[in-house]
Amino acid sequence: MNVALPSMQRDFALPVSGLQWIATSYILAFSGLLLAGGRLTDLYGRRRVFLAGLALFVGASVLAGFATSGDFLIGARVLQGVGAALVLPSTLAVLAADVPPASRHLGAGIFTASIALSLALGPVVGGALAEHWHWSWIFFLNVPVGILTMVLGARTIGRSRADGQGIDVAGLVTSTVAMTALTYALIEGNAKGFGSPDILVAAVLAVVGGAAFVVVERVAQAPMIDVTLFANRVFSGGTAAQVLWGLGINGVFFFTSLFLQDVLELSPTVAGAMFVPLAIGLVVFVPVSALLANRVGVHWTVASGMGLIAVGLVWVSFVGRGDAASMLLPGLVLIGVGSALTTPLTSAVLEVVPEAKAGVAAAVVSVSREVSGVLGIALVGAVVATREAAAADEGAAPVDAFASGYALGLWGAAALTVLGGAIALATLRPVPVAPEARVHSLQP
Repeated sequence: MNVALPSMQRDFALPVSGLQWIATSYILAFSGLLLAGGRLTDLYGRRRVFLAGLALFVGASVLAGFATSGDFLIGARVLQGVGAALVLPSTLAVLAADVPPASRHLGAGIFTASIALSLALGPVVGGALAEHWHWSWIFFLNVPVGILTMVLGARTIGRSRADGQGIDVAGLVTSTVAMTALTYALIEGNAKGFGSPDILVAAVLAVVGGAAFVVVERVAQAPMIDVTLFANRVFSGGTAAQVLWGLGINGVFFFTSLFLQDVLELSPTVAGAMFVPLAIGLVVFVPVSALLANRVGVHWTVASGMGLIAVGLVWVSFVGRGDAASMLLPGLVLIGVGSALTTPLTSAVLEVVPEAKAGVAAAVVSVSREVSGVLGIALVGAVVATREAAAADEGAAPVDAFASGYALGLWGAAALTVLGGAIALATLRPVPVAPEARVHSLQP
């Protein structure tokens, strides 16, 4: 959708703030309701919630395609985010509960590789549709794909029983307020300034909502999140490693697109195509990651992947203005291969969770990924902006100043990734698990 924003701006005569809301309204709804989606998955079953969420997403896509104003399109994007918040936790819950233990690492790898491949190809497909057809087709394309996926889901996803404990309304409200406010503050903070009144209000709401959520979950009869899950070192350590991976990778992806176009002067289509080798490296090495996880352990596999990502980030940092774009390829491929080796992280975290709580656990994993993505853009963005301003004060040209900030941001992202690898190595070691307390053992 991002590459089609200029076309939307021309059709609707939107200011830049309107374009930002078209992009961020989806993320706000998606991130804010992920925990609720996980709870509803456990309450009503994986299959039912998956199909309902996908139906809502497809219907909202139709509305978005027929939008006649910016406000209408923003509303449709919010509905898309709500649907996605139901789909993702239920999908991961299927991975946790329905996929055989011997195939779970491979399943997690395929899941992650699918996301990576779509992210790499999305700008190319979206750009072609917006250029040769109309921007509305980036939404209409969701309809046949969504309907086909609903048919496959109805035929293949197993039925699961509801836990019968009801909805934690207080937890639903406090978590949604906290996540939405946090996401808004992180997204808008760089643009408006983290000291602006509305950002400060959003930050206060996030803190108060988060604190209230913790209190509510401790006393609720049917909490959205069982806080005892975090007592398990695999679950808590894996979640922390996931967050650090997201902090490093997501910020880099965002600013790499700017670097490719503003510094290396590539066209949008060519810049989007530069991510394809990364995605190919990820897809090719997903089966390898599953084999390594079963042979040497998830902890060594994930830690090695984090290390390769860090090396790739450092490699990219040495490419600057005037260099050939091809010099980036080894670094990007290393990032893709390293990301493939981190894919068993998801299955390792979900394997230690009872099936009845798979939806909420999947939502925690999803929330950690989404929040770390937004936070990564803000954190790496702060490093880039600070260094860029310092370089400009020293007399550097704007393009060179940005390149300097981008390089330092890459080093910061690499450091976060190394820390995530160290945590994964320490916490994802296999542990004996009582069969009656877990769905599957970490050692099949």
